[in-house]
Amino acid sequence: MDDERDYGTLDAFLREAERDGYLLHASADLADQYYLAGFDAPDPFVTLYTPERTALLVSGLEYGRATNEARADAVRRHADYDYHELAAEHGREEANRHVLAAFLDEFDAADVATNERFPLGVADDLRERDVAVTADRDDHIGDARAVKTETEVEHVRSAQKANEAAMAAAEDLLTEADVVDGELLYRDEPLTAERVKEEIEVTLLRHGCSLDETIVACGADAAEPHNRGRGPLQVNEPIVIDIFPREKASKYHADMTRTFVKGEPTGDAREFYDVTERAFDAAFDALEPGATGADVHAAVCEVYEDAGYPTLRSDPETETGFIHSTGHGVGLDVHESPRLSEGADEELQPGHIVTIEPGLYDPAVGGVRIEDIAVVTESGYEDLTDYPVEFVVE
Repeated sequence: MDDERDYGTLDAFLREAERDGYLLHASADLADQYYLAGFDAPDPFVTLYTPERTALLVSGLEYGRATNEARADAVRRHADYDYHELAAEHGREEANRHVLAAFLDEFDAADVATNERFPLGVADDLRERDVAVTADRDDHIGDARAVKTETEVEHVRSAQKANEAAMAAAEDLLTEADVVDGELLYRDEPLTAERVKEEIEVTLLRHGCSLDETIVACGADAAEPHNRGRGPLQVNEPIVIDIFPREKASKYHADMTRTFVKGEPTGDAREFYDVTERAFDAAFDALEPGATGADVHAAVCEVYEDAGYPTLRSDPETETGFIHSTGHGVGLDVHESPRLSEGADEELQPGHIVTIEPGLYDPAVGGVRIEDIAVVTESGYEDLTDYPVEFVVE
């Protein structure tokens, strides 16, 4: 399976900016670090990327794993630069500064770029040692990460399969719940957002995925797009379930939202859903290589505006209607490039994985959102989501 990554734009940036390399100092929790190094470590380590080679500087504890697992041409450990002797004479902090400077000197990196999350203290230390450190404000690694290889697409597809199992588990709870005297009961207890979230998390764990939090929001809570939701779920009101897990083995994410009603939706809620489904379809009609994120977003706005609902495009101060972007990239981060929003003029390319997630929001009605995840292809797109779009749960 193809996992050949294209660093051409990064290489061009380094050449044009006359930088010796791209330097990262972080744990693998930083997506840029994991992407460049291909190495998963919980503590900070150093990656130096140049067009010629990728070199890592790790602790002795991680040296064996890094040598065997990292996507690197060279791996060095602190002991290679007399760390223990330096620590005994000058203390650990000064030894770490010396070791990093010596590592960069070995690989002729006296002028480096880095991302905007690079530690300020480390940058200051390097500058005191005459190493130039400059922030890459155009996020060239993010641009490289945005275009997924076949292997990366499969990682997201796998995470999405787990996501679909979790959504099915959540929907099953709603299906099995009973309406008793206007209350939604599951096994004679009120069905709560917390109970549904628990089922989602357990299901994801069984499928090799995890998540820090998810959205199960009902009624007025659902009218706030990122309200996590809490308490008893209500009959006849929209319930927004938005799940965005990460696959543990690959570290890649998925993302999906469905909106359900147990009972009979109001006429306004039904209208919200029907218009949002049309906006959802319009976004996919516009999704293709060469289109911009702004083009896809505009297609959604036109559906809503034609139906008489405000959008941030028609009213930047509105607090109801369509009050967010149409979508975002998904990969090692759940929110990354490219954007599908107003002003997103970058052309979509084959390999871009994006969400399509239009929605309508009003506290008097609730919230409705529908979200799939798709990869742009040479001829259009492939929807990586295989889950029905249905509103009323019987």
